[in-house]
Order: sequence, then C-alpha cells, then structure tokens
Amino acid sequence: MTGQGTRPLITVLGASGLLGTAVSRELAARPMRLRLVGRRPTAVPAHPAASVEVRTTDLAEPGAVADAVADADAVIHLVAHTAGPGTWRVAAGDTLAERVNLGLVHDVIEAIRAQRRARPPALLFAGSISQAARVPSDGTVGAADQPPTAYDRQKLAAEQAIAAATAEEVVRGSTLRLATLYSLGTDAPDLDRGVVATMTRRAVAGQPLTMWHEGTAKRDLLSVDDTARAFTAALDSIDAVAGHHWEIGTGEQTSVADLFAMIAEAVAARTGRPPVPVVSTPPAEYSMPTDRLDFVLKSSAFREATGWRPLVPVREGVDRLAAAVARETVAVQVSR
Repeated sequence: MTGQGTRPLITVLGASGLLGTAVSRELAARPMRLRLVGRRPTAVPAHPAASVEVRTTDLAEPGAVADAVADADAVIHLVAHTAGPGTWRVAAGDTLAERVNLGLVHDVIEAIRAQRRARPPALLFAGSISQAARVPSDGTVGAADQPPTAYDRQKLAAEQAIAAATAEEVVRGSTLRLATLYSLGTDAPDLDRGVVATMTRRAVAGQPLTMWHEGTAKRDLLSVDDTARAFTAALDSIDAVAGHHWEIGTGEQTSVADLFAMIAEAVAARTGRPPVPVVSTPPAEYSMPTDRLDFVLKSSAFREATGWRPLVPVREGVDRLAAAVARETVAVQVSR
C-alpha cells in the first residue's frame, strides 16, 4: 500500500480494546503513519517504527468518525459494543448496541464516500463466525448465514454494508469472521473479558470452573496475537481479499469441557496447587442459542490468499495466559 507521496496512514478504530491493542502493536513495528482511536488511551509500544498519533474519543459523537478516518489509506474497524463481560449478549431493541455495532460502520462508509478519493481506501472489519450460525444435522455451523442473536444480526448487516460499498468502489472492504479469541497475557488483564481469561482468573483464585450443557460445545480458539497478524496479512493483500468475507481460525476443535480442564491443569502447574474442579451447572438466564453450537472454522481460503498461518497452539496459549495471570496475581498481592 502506498500513500499520496508519503508513508501510508492507517486508522485503527477501537485501538484501546484487546484486539485493537494487538493490531496496533503489529502495525507500530512498520514504517507508516498510524492513527489509533479508542474510548480510552491506547498503549503505544516503546520505540515504534511508525509515526503514531493517539486519539481518545467517543466515535458515537457527531463528526467523530469523519475526523478519525480523514485521509486514511486504510481503516481497520474493531469497535464493538461493550456491556459487561459478555459483549456479544446484546438484547433485541438495544439501540446503543446497534448504533455502535452497525451505525458506526455506515458512518465510516459515508465519511469515506464524502472524501471522493481517487483510490478507494482499504476497510477491514472484525466480524464473528457466530453471525453464520445455522445448525445443520451434524451440529456444526453451516454455510448459510442465519444469525440467531441481535449481536450476530448487527455484525452481518455491517458486513453486508461493507460489501455493498466495495461493489460501489467507495472502499476496498473485507470482513474477517473471527473464531473465539483469547489473550496470551501480553496486554493488561482487564482488556480480556472472554471465557478463557475469565476462567483462568477463576482458577488462579482457587474457584471452580462452571460450564453449561456439560461442556460439549466445541470452539476454535485463536490467540489475539495470531488474529492481529491476520489483519496485517489482509492489509498487505487487500486487493486479493477485498469484496469477500473470510473465516479466521485454527481449524482445531476443543470442547468447552476439555478447555476448562486444560485451564485448571495449566494454572495448577503455575501455582503448585491441585487443579480446581470443573463442574456442570444449569445455564444462566442470559444464555444464548449460540452457547450450544460448535464453532470450528475453515481458514484455508484466507491462508491461500494471504499466506497467513496461526502460530500459537491452544495448549501453549492457555499455558502462557495462566503464567501471565498467576504473575499478575502475585504482583498485586505483594503490592498490598
């Protein structure tokens, strides 16, 4: 990618979140101009090769999106509505969630359209595999998109808006439909509210790990570092990936029961205590249809298009996160 006679300008929306922090870290190592936009200050790696501008703003405010994407050669859209530990548990009729998850995508497209750029900027969007959650006879996610929740419907609508804008040559857009993400403990622990980090913190605290539906649902677990590399790979191959959505995962199946047992064992190895128990409990009232589905992705097409490969096996990733959470817990206790 090239800018207009200078280094390219990349805008990352949602740069202060877990994935945004990882993507920003990847991009900061490159000789480019980097605009990091988040609701809270974004951590910038020491000695970046990029020229970094950090903006702390609420993108839902009038004009904020247009300012954020002005003159950008590429926009990486990672913003999602956050409402407690389960950001995907969006209630139907939640207008704020719809404004953030879908409305901001329309704002980005219209802001870019107004710029009338000679070459359409790249636009990469963080989707979710759950937006394609149709359940065929074998119990795995099927090819037809039948999103079962408000969150998934908003994600799919945003993806469709980007596809339409790409067809109009307003942007060169693509959606990466992501597997279940987890941190390796590289970033601040409070950034990761996902199930792997939550259960790791419970195990370090000596609490039992509780699962629904006997833990039979299978997940494709992808480290956030591998995910960040997928976004940079897509950016490098934008003309090959534009106009399509892509599944991004490892292709490996791990049941929730096996995952939780893995977490308990990894934490036990770090703390010297026996593994905490893993127990099945009735689903909570806020459980979703997707909690019972298998989500295992096929990313071979994206790998062929970009050369990307996941590098972190799930057992190694769980062990690294357990080590990081255990260290953080000890440091907090010592500082008190």
